[in-house]
Amino acid sequence: MADLGYLLVVCEKPDAAKRVASALGGVVKAERVGDVVVYRVDGESGRYVVCAASGHLYTVWDVDEKKSGYPILDVGWYPLHTVDRSKRHLSKLIKVIGELAKGAAGFINACDYDIEGETIGYNILKYACGGKEASALRAKFSTLTVEELREAFAKASPNPVNRLAEAGRTRHVVDFVWGVNLTRALTEAYSSKGGYRTLSIGRVQGPTLAYIVDRECEIRWFVPTPYWSISALFEKDGFAFRAFYVAEKVETLAEAQDIEAGCRGREGVVKEVHKQIIHQHPPTPFNLGDLQHEAYRVFGFSPSLTLRLAESLYLKALISYPRTSSQKLPPSIGYRKILSNLQKLEQYRSDISELLTKPLKPFEGKEEDPAHPAIYPTGEHPQGLDERQSKLYDLVVRRFLAVFGDYAVRERIAADIEIGSYLFKVSGRRTIEEGWIRYYKPYTGVEDNPLPPLKEGDRLRVVSLEVAEKFEQPPPRYNQSSLLAKMEKEEIGTKATRAEIIETLYQRGYIVGSSIKATDLAFSVIEAMKEHSPNIISTEMTREIERALEGIEKGELSGADVIEKAATHLLSALEGLKAAEEDLASKVKEAAKASLAADDIIGECPLCRKGQLKILRSKKTRKRFIGCTNYRGGCRASAPLPQKGKVKSLNRVCKECGWPMVAITAGRYPWRMCVNPSCPTKRRMSRV
Repeated sequence: MADLGYLLVVCEKPDAAKRVASALGGVVKAERVGDVVVYRVDGESGRYVVCAASGHLYTVWDVDEKKSGYPILDVGWYPLHTVDRSKRHLSKLIKVIGELAKGAAGFINACDYDIEGETIGYNILKYACGGKEASALRAKFSTLTVEELREAFAKASPNPVNRLAEAGRTRHVVDFVWGVNLTRALTEAYSSKGGYRTLSIGRVQGPTLAYIVDRECEIRWFVPTPYWSISALFEKDGFAFRAFYVAEKVETLAEAQDIEAGCRGREGVVKEVHKQIIHQHPPTPFNLGDLQHEAYRVFGFSPSLTLRLAESLYLKALISYPRTSSQKLPPSIGYRKILSNLQKLEQYRSDISELLTKPLKPFEGKEEDPAHPAIYPTGEHPQGLDERQSKLYDLVVRRFLAVFGDYAVRERIAADIEIGSYLFKVSGRRTIEEGWIRYYKPYTGVEDNPLPPLKEGDRLRVVSLEVAEKFEQPPPRYNQSSLLAKMEKEEIGTKATRAEIIETLYQRGYIVGSSIKATDLAFSVIEAMKEHSPNIISTEMTREIERALEGIEKGELSGADVIEKAATHLLSALEGLKAAEEDLASKVKEAAKASLAADDIIGECPLCRKGQLKILRSKKTRKRFIGCTNYRGGCRASAPLPQKGKVKSLNRVCKECGWPMVAITAGRYPWRMCVNPSCPTKRRMSRV
């Protein structure tokens, strides 16, 4: 490691480091230093050593680890492995980077250019490299293509006043201080009545969970009101279509029956026909939120899964950086070059051939991001993608094609039809010119529902009349996409953290199901917060802190100012919780116990059909296994379980044997498996 005169390049992830090293050109040599792979590059532009973090290597922690209780306000930055024993391997990585720094003539931060990447790179340069954060050069790029990486390194420049890093570090401090103090407050309240369970809620999790609980209350309190809908099936020249009575809701059955009787035996007469040509603009380019919503709508991918898949495509240099708010595609990305490269892929060839005959001007949205453009394909050809990666890649490519398409031209036809003295209405749409729809056809959701040629005075045969009793519906439960949209609308969280926050609420037992339902534990916590410390779940307060953090990036506020402001809000909230500790404990404890018991239920017993399969522990060995709650009734159903990792029911049964399915989380990713030890799928575990 005594090789002097090189530039030490710090990347965020190993895959990115490999691509950066390759792009720098010249002779690239992968070298293993202990358990850490680094790349030595001897190229025309200079000599480099490229290393990679593995996400955050440093974290915020309590300065006084031995202090119990709360408030905790004295915090500092520490190596992650010193506070999280599962991250012990990071100590070797930090040591290697520190040794490489000693022989470096200069430093380049090549982590992802966003608030998290800037924080990761800044901390490594400051702590592992011995205070090089101000003098290091910054390479900024939006894709990992060779061309863009070389340009980014050629233009790398110092960044002595790093407001993005200051904002990121401040966010970590604020979130830690809020999280650790609220967790201790809730946990101590729970423990004050005997027993122990860690209960936690965060600065953004609080209002997010409150949205779900409030919606659940609306649903529970909703009283469905009946009404009647009347429709008529008409026929003209062999073409049948349905029209609806002008009043969408008829309040009484008697009135509906009178209308039906008044229409019976009569024919329909077309009174008016209205035609309208609609020019439908193309969709805007994807930012991260748009991509998450669309992938949920089309594929059912959760926001967190979409982000993981998008990041994997970015690391393969197939798409641009996904953590962006932008809906803009600047000409500098090279529209024609990207399309020409994509044209070599058979599935896009004919569509792109047509696009390339026209001037290329994307239809853009209003949202901008100073760091990155909207998400776009780089033109690199995909290799080795799994099914889900392939789906998301195709969605990104086709959206990119669609934004260059012409307006779609569609015709809307609306007709008023009378049966006796009763008016019915019908509308239909048909596509005249596809425009952009051609390129985005698998995902548009645009459908034609044509009508037969209709003109005023046409007489139509009434095939049938239908009177249907219906009920007004409560507001729908949030799903992950609509909850993400709510968070975006309310301006809480960031584009990079919102999906993770939703995932955390699932993990902590506050919410369940794809149609999100609040658990009893969520109700008890939110109700207690509303009564005793409403600021904890206040959207306004959370939004205020978010805007203050954005103010750091713009140079309007300092990190110290924002931390002081957040701490003031926090101390006020903690006072309310401390004063109500006994009442809080009584409200939360019962719900928490019920939540724990529910977590242990795996599903219905497939043998006796009377009991539930439940996670149990042997009194002798303390090992966990699955048994039936109907044991005393004679059921002997049982199954072994892995002794490490979290077990969670998937709320579905195995297609081959009918036993419940579970997810086992013992590392970064969960595994799914059937609990039946004799099931044929037992040997075919697969990633969730």
